[in-house]
Amino acid sequence: MTASPQSPAPLVLGHGATELEVFLEATCPHSKRAFDKLQPLLDAVGPDALTIQIRFVPQSWHLYSGVVTRAILAASATEGGGEAGLKALAGVFRNRADFEFDGHHSGPNMNRTPAEILAAIADLAGVDLAEAWTWNTVTQALKWHIKYARQNGIHVSPTFMVDRIVQPDMGSRQTIEDWRAAIGV
Repeated sequence: MTASPQSPAPLVLGHGATELEVFLEATCPHSKRAFDKLQPLLDAVGPDALTIQIRFVPQSWHLYSGVVTRAILAASATEGGGEAGLKALAGVFRNRADFEFDGHHSGPNMNRTPAEILAAIADLAGVDLAEAWTWNTVTQALKWHIKYARQNGIHVSPTFMVDRIVQPDMGSRQTIEDWRAAIGV
C-alpha cells in the first residue's frame, strides 16, 4: 500500500515562548557539538520556557549534505514524524564518518551512492524512507530550509537565532550557561 505524501514534521524540542532556531548541517562536527547540547539546554531551562526549532543549512563542502538532509526530512515525513527526523539526525551525528569525506574530498565515501546513504539513514531512524524520499513535500521542505537560512543571512553551521534575531556571538564551543545568558532564559 502506498502512503499519502505528508509534509515533513518540524524538528522541535520544548514549547516555550522564547524561540531558539538552530541552523545545522548534519555532517558538520560543529553542528554535532551544538546538537548534543540542545536537550541538556532544554532540561536546564524547562520545556515551558523554550522552543528549540532545528533548521538545516546544507553546505556544499560537506559533499553528501543535500542527500543526508533530504533523508532526515524524509524521515520526519513518515508516520514517525518529528521523532523519526530527530532520531535520523542524532544517528547521523553519532556516525558522522559514515556520511562525510576525509578532508572533504576523499575516503571510503567516494564509492557510496545516494541509495546506500538513504538505506543507512533509514536503518538509523528505524523507518523506511524509500517512498518518502520521492515525495514533492520533502523537496519543498528542503527548499524551504535553504531559502529560510539565506533570507536570514545564514550560510554556515551552526548558526543561532533567538526570537528571529541572529546571534552571531553564540557558538557550539560555548557552555549551556553561556547559551542561557545569550537567550535570556
